[in-house]
Amino acid sequence: QVQLVESGGGLVQAGGSLRLSCAASGGTFSRYTMGWFRQAPGKERDFVAVITWRFATTHYADSVTGRFTISRDNANNTVYLQMNSLKPEDTAVYYCAADMAYSNTYSVSKSRYNYWGQGTQVTVSS
Repeated sequence: QVQLVESGGGLVQAGGSLRLSCAASGGTFSRYTMGWFRQAPGKERDFVAVITWRFATTHYADSVTGRFTISRDNANNTVYLQMNSLKPEDTAVYYCAADMAYSNTYSVSKSRYNYWGQGTQVTVSS
């Protein structure tokens, strides 16, 4: 059973930065494609970023491209989301998720991901 635990959320002013972490346990982290999603109040859970297991290929939602960076540390079973130039519209609960399909492709669809963390709140004030 894979467990994912996010941390690093908080309250930040617009233009500021945060780094989210997601620690994985209970499986072979290096074989998982890892994604970040976010959910604002009253809205759907949306794709933010993904990093593949094999070549560490990354892909971002248009709304965060150029501001957010996803990375992974397989030695420490952790995936990160560096968030810069934060905007009030980035306010949401951020979730990490693991895709165990061992595919050479990535997905932006929630249905592809097998395990989810509990989420961490990010609030950006204007």
